[in-house]
Amino acid sequence: MAEEDNTQTEEKSAVAGEQKAQASLNTLAQYVKDLSLENPRAPQSLQSQKQPEIAITVNVNAAPLNENDYEVSLQLEANAKTDEGVLFNVELLYAGIFRIQGVPKDQLHPVILIECPRLLFPFARQIVAEATRNAGFPPLMIDPVDFAALYRQRLVQEQAKNETKN
Repeated sequence: MAEEDNTQTEEKSAVAGEQKAQASLNTLAQYVKDLSLENPRAPQSLQSQKQPEIAITVNVNAAPLNENDYEVSLQLEANAKTDEGVLFNVELLYAGIFRIQGVPKDQLHPVILIECPRLLFPFARQIVAEATRNAGFPPLMIDPVDFAALYRQRLVQEQAKNETKN
């Protein structure tokens, strides 16, 4: 009897190992969907000696393209202000197409909204840094984003919204 239990456990482990081995996440494409940089007070803004206040917002959205392919969009917005006014506004919508296979349905949502933007972020960060540098400012190097925390925050907001509806 103990031998049968061990054999079943080994078989289940082998099947689980095969399922994990079959799970894949491939980046098919990455691209800029929209990029905007405003430097409204140039050239005066470039002469400012004051340390600006910088506000950064990050948002992630996803849309299915077919059964296995998803477009994931990472939106970064940053603006720098001093008491003299706006130094710059930069908005980037950076997206990728990802093929996700072999991931259980209950784990698909976190993969799409955590792992995919995690792969996109370094490229989007570089684009923002180069855009601000090209505008005459020091490159804006956005700190790493905890997409898992962002995902959890979004779930809490959706649950609160659903509770208010009921």
